[in-house]
Amino acid sequence: MSFDYLCPVDEAVLAHLALQSDQTLGCHIAIHTAQDGIPDLEGIQIAVVAIEEGRGAVDNEETGRNIGEIRKQLYRLFPGSWITKIVDLGTIKQGNTIEDTYFAVSQLLSSLLKKNIIPVIIGGGQDLTYANYRAYDSLEQTVNIVSIDNKFDFGTIQDGISSKSYLSSIVMEKPNNLFNFSNIGYQTFLNPQEEIDLINDLFFEAYRLGDVVKNIELVEPVLRDADIVSIDLSAVRNSEAPANNNASPNGFYGEDLCAIARYAGISDKVTSFGIYEFNHTLDNKTQTSQLIAQAIWYFIEGVNCRTHDYPFGTKEQYQKFMVPFEDEVLSFYKSHKSGRWWMEINFENNKYQRHSLIPCTYQDYLSANEQEMPDRWYKTLKKVI
Repeated sequence: MSFDYLCPVDEAVLAHLALQSDQTLGCHIAIHTAQDGIPDLEGIQIAVVAIEEGRGAVDNEETGRNIGEIRKQLYRLFPGSWITKIVDLGTIKQGNTIEDTYFAVSQLLSSLLKKNIIPVIIGGGQDLTYANYRAYDSLEQTVNIVSIDNKFDFGTIQDGISSKSYLSSIVMEKPNNLFNFSNIGYQTFLNPQEEIDLINDLFFEAYRLGDVVKNIELVEPVLRDADIVSIDLSAVRNSEAPANNNASPNGFYGEDLCAIARYAGISDKVTSFGIYEFNHTLDNKTQTSQLIAQAIWYFIEGVNCRTHDYPFGTKEQYQKFMVPFEDEVLSFYKSHKSGRWWMEINFENNKYQRHSLIPCTYQDYLSANEQEMPDRWYKTLKKVI
């Protein structure tokens, strides 16, 4: 039933694809068409879904419309040496109410997640992250969300769900399955101090734009720990992605966004990825739709480069380091496959076992040796005390 909400890819997009080289990505993926219907999902690992819902996008009218322009740019790219099987499932149209759209999105994504298919969502307003989050309810697991955004989007619970307040609904509503929220790229002057304080009080994580731009590798462990990755185009500077009415002069460059998307793809834990707030009326020379397509390309590239070295279960393939720290001993693991690091927390409550291994860096290990508690270890522990 969840697939009944899907409409096929527009004929205009398919006509554009027919003019491309048969080596392009569009010719190597299965596509939901009016003629052939929904493709067989057996063996599929990534599913592209467009959502034409922009009623929750604040100050960004026309969001969610003409998403076909992004598809045109995506289809014309050339794939890498990929083994991942990809499908474009088509589009979820705007429902009679925004709640109808949220329901359709959560039902579809839930079905995909149960099939171990990673949805790549092209929005629509970023409030659709709420519907993405609710799709995990049926999996009965806690969830980590990473948002790439220049704002936190708390708003208030009284504001209802919108692109500027969806996070309050995620934090406050039951069932509450949120374990951690991380923001990448916030700009201090765009966020009230009480929201910055709230991020710290909830032991969430926030990384300022300037810190990330100086060292993009800073966000790799954060994205490695994500289940949901949600990108608001307002995080990208206006000169790089003009098709967003809330874009500002400062923000990420296009190559930064692509690097973030690739880190998200490489993560063994990321199971859904979305890019939101595209406003086609402002897209100068298709610049933004091209950037979105390229970010999706890099995400798919990352998925193809996954090493599947998340050390859950057997740890024989990892080098273990024990660091005496105050009254306890911290355990660090280094993967022989990728050289990536994790640190371990022993939880008494089984509900949090999937968060017991925290992605970290070599620098975190060195800091622990200097008796400096790694920040991510401290915040994770505080969430369950």
